[in-house]
Amino acid sequence: MTSEDGIEPRSSSAGEKFERLVAIMARLRAPGGCPWDRGQTFDTIKPYLLEETYEVMDAIDARDWRGLADELGDLLLQPVFFAQMAAEENRFTIEDSLDAISEKLVRRHPHVFGAGDARTPDEVKKRWEEIKSQERQHRGEANQGLLDGVSRVLPALVEAQQLTAKAARVGFDWDNAEQVLDKLREELNELAHARAHGSNAEIADEIGDLLFVLVNLARFLKVDPEQALRGTNAKFRRRFSHVEKCLGAQGKTPQESTVAEMEALWQEAKKTV
Repeated sequence: MTSEDGIEPRSSSAGEKFERLVAIMARLRAPGGCPWDRGQTFDTIKPYLLEETYEVMDAIDARDWRGLADELGDLLLQPVFFAQMAAEENRFTIEDSLDAISEKLVRRHPHVFGAGDARTPDEVKKRWEEIKSQERQHRGEANQGLLDGVSRVLPALVEAQQLTAKAARVGFDWDNAEQVLDKLREELNELAHARAHGSNAEIADEIGDLLFVLVNLARFLKVDPEQALRGTNAKFRRRFSHVEKCLGAQGKTPQESTVAEMEALWQEAKKTV
């Protein structure tokens, strides 16, 4: 029995529910479907993939589990949408994507599904990279540089984290966090010199070096720099909102206040927000 929209009703099976989502997307893209959905292309949908990813991250940060369930649904829609467009062009189907990831997970976890042995997360990562290299060779692809697999369209902090982590796996790394802190002090001195004697381009270059070293320090301390910065951004939002609300209670705006007044409220916010 089908529902009024012509789509099979929801069932208790995750697989059947996924099939229903695929069917809904196909109906939206079909003749007589939704004009907006039918008008989309790979390029126009691409920004939504990134937007939905960040909304998932926001829900996780807020520990909003109901919201996370909803946002994960929005995120799931994106690959279904892409696959539907690909199927219409006879390029591949969502079944191909599901087969690809299932086979990849089994192949890259021989310690679970085969006779492989990996007892620590680091051993798993090392074996994962070895299997990826073997897969490329099997496909006849030219040997890639170690860093070629890191996407250039990642957020800069994430890209830096992945670049340095890959280099560290072959021994190109500091020995400990203290050495990274020494490098951080060196970069701060170089930034000070660039401010005093360099051009804007040189200052920007030194700022980039400083951020790069901070990412390395975060890696040594087992902190995700992207998430750490997102947490600080959220904290800044809360505290500045406190400043604005307190000023509003006095009939003032930030523009009508002094730095000293705002700083006093900021210090107050640090204790309560």
